[in-house]
Amino acid sequence: MPLAEKDTTIPPNHLNIMGYVNRSEVNGPGRRAVVWVQGCLRECPGCFNPASWSFEPNQIVSIDELVSRILNDPENEGVTFSGGEPFWQATALAEVARQVKKHGLNVMSFSGFTLDELQKTDAPEGSQALLKQLDILIDGPYVESLAINEPTSPVSSRNQQVRIFNPDLANRITWASDQIEVHVFKDGSRLVTGYQGYSYE
Repeated sequence: MPLAEKDTTIPPNHLNIMGYVNRSEVNGPGRRAVVWVQGCLRECPGCFNPASWSFEPNQIVSIDELVSRILNDPENEGVTFSGGEPFWQATALAEVARQVKKHGLNVMSFSGFTLDELQKTDAPEGSQALLKQLDILIDGPYVESLAINEPTSPVSSRNQQVRIFNPDLANRITWASDQIEVHVFKDGSRLVTGYQGYSYE
């Protein structure tokens, strides 16, 4: 997927995100912040977040602002990058990861790319930097015909793999592909997240 096909108008040291939530318990181990980035080229049939496909600016946030948001909730013990495709914004996310890890948080990411693709020279810019910061990677595209929603599966389709780079988290793969949660915000809006989908209401 050549870089020429995606939007490149994000200012330096900023991210284009689709959504954000604190204290999620269905997007990785423990309670964690979740950042849904904006932009993906795959357009997988059955995608949970088709609104994330466009690379048009959605919520433009600085790296510093996002780090502060994550660290300001003491219940967050980690952060998960989802999307969209996090590795299209790998350079900025790697810096977010580096900063939150200095404060003891762990970092996880989903990706439609496989680990092998991310390790190649034609991977999106910054891929190696982000990989070096990750404690867990769930890699591989969502394949609707291989979908799985079971209490024993941490992935949403059978082709995906959980790559554990931090052995301290090996016994904490406790989330499951049949879990969802609802976050209610002060303005009355709701965010539904989990492997069944993501939506604002």
